[in-house]
Amino acid sequence: MHLRVLAINTWNITGDPRRIELLNGELRRLAPDLIAFEEVIQTSELNQLDQLLIGTGLHGTHQVEAMSSTPPWVEHYGGSAVATRWPHRVAEVLDLRLSDAQDVPWATLAVSVPIPNVGELLFVSASTSWRLEAESARERQAVALSDLDARHRGELPTIIAGDFNATPEASSIRYLTGQQSINGRSAHYHDAWAVAGNGPGYTWDIDNPNARSEMQAIVRQPNHRRRIDYVFVGSWYAHPNAHCYIESAQLAFDEPIDGVWASDHFGVLVDLDIGMEVDSGQQIGEHSI
Repeated sequence: MHLRVLAINTWNITGDPRRIELLNGELRRLAPDLIAFEEVIQTSELNQLDQLLIGTGLHGTHQVEAMSSTPPWVEHYGGSAVATRWPHRVAEVLDLRLSDAQDVPWATLAVSVPIPNVGELLFVSASTSWRLEAESARERQAVALSDLDARHRGELPTIIAGDFNATPEASSIRYLTGQQSINGRSAHYHDAWAVAGNGPGYTWDIDNPNARSEMQAIVRQPNHRRRIDYVFVGSWYAHPNAHCYIESAQLAFDEPIDGVWASDHFGVLVDLDIGMEVDSGQQIGEHSI
């Protein structure tokens, strides 16, 4: 079965107020089946998730709907949300604030999605600590993500998507992609861009005027570009009776529309072929690397 997945940081209420309408128009055009949103505002006064999903036919859930308490600053910086083509149920919402990373209002939101005639899929919208010096916190958050997956994964390969605030060379990303261990722990997910993307895939780029304003405050160096938004796909060892082939990965919202840039991040749009294996009896020992 074909499945289209999008990860996009919507940049809360900052910038041109036309951005949300532009994002909605592109969502209707791109027609993703699963969306991991970051920095979406949902308060009693403003429901950006509803605005983003107008006319898409998608089912949305914001982290505030699933949390027993509300992290600070969500009215300004927003939170994580998901949207799915089919009705989903919340599996867990995970508050990843740590003693050395308190300023992370974006909780991890995991939902279980029944894909018709295929199987159950765990879809996770995640964001990690944003400060440049916070890689130690991001390491622990990455391990917590893999633990969450182990608690709730379904028959189909888990998909984890979002803004990870770390480049592919960072230890947190290397842990998730099976290239290094952290405190004796290891995991493996496929980085969709590394499998099927073309070029560097920068998602936070100084050529985007919205990103430039953020970089001037945070990085304060010229010509800054980073790939920090991802779609990760679970490995065969965790889902031996299913497959999830990454067919393509491309950037979304990486050009202005009518002179307006949709966000300070570019999105990552991934096309997948997902399903259960016809012959699920093959043994692990038959595989070789």
